[in-house]
Parts: sequence; structure tokens; C-alpha cells
Amino acid sequence: MSQQAEAAQKFGKDGMDAMLRSFGTLSKASQAIAVEATDFAKQSFELGTATLEKLAGVRSLDKALEIQTDYMKTSYERLVAQTTKMTELYQNLAKEMVKPYEGFAAKAQEQAFKAQDRAFASAKDGFKKVEDEAAKVQYAA
Repeated sequence: MSQQAEAAQKFGKDGMDAMLRSFGTLSKASQAIAVEATDFAKQSFELGTATLEKLAGVRSLDKALEIQTDYMKTSYERLVAQTTKMTELYQNLAKEMVKPYEGFAAKAQEQAFKAQDRAFASAKDGFKKVEDEAAKVQYAA
């Protein structure tokens, strides 16, 4: 019984350790994602401001359309690149958060099977004792 309690305690400790490591990963990755998003927003603002300054000095409609078209093209390309980068960051976050639990599920399953085997052995012993007592009563009668 003591071994079972120790095993349960170790299992609980391992689970808590895995959870804490996972939360640590979440914290670090969230900071990286926030920095990336902030940098993108800052660069976008600077690009928009520079484009407005260019447009303010334009004297022809053709030049204004050219500047606006370049801005739209650059903004779209930056957005696609940023989306790809953010997707990678979130995918890495998910992978890293799961890592502490990789061996944990296998251990839990193994302990469940061991507990099941002990329960079956105990039940078998109990049935054997009942059969023996029933046989004693039958022979005594």
C-alpha cells in the first residue's frame, strides 16, 4: 500500500512539474510573440507615415497612384511575411508546451495497467478464498 501511495505522489509531482515547465514555455513564447507584434506595428506605422510624407509632396495624380500602389504592394508582402512568422511562433509554442507531457501520458497509462493488474490479482485471490470456504462448508455438511 505504501508503494502505491508513493507512486501516486510521484505521479502527482511529475504532473505538476510538467505543468510548470509548460507554463514557463508559454510565458517565454508569449513575450516573443508580443515583441514580434509590437515591432510589426511600429514598422507599419513608420511605413505609413513615410508614405504620407511622400504623398504630401506629390504634384501629379500619376505619381500619387504610383506611391499608393507601392505602399499597398509593400504592405501586402509584409503582412504575408508577418503572418507566416507569427504562424511559426504559435506552432512552436504549441509544440514546446506539449513536450513536458510527452512521457507523462505513457507513465499514466503504465501505472493504470499496473493498478488494474493488482486489482485483478486481488479479486482472483478473493474468489479463491470464497471457493475454498464454500468447499469447506460443503464437505462439512
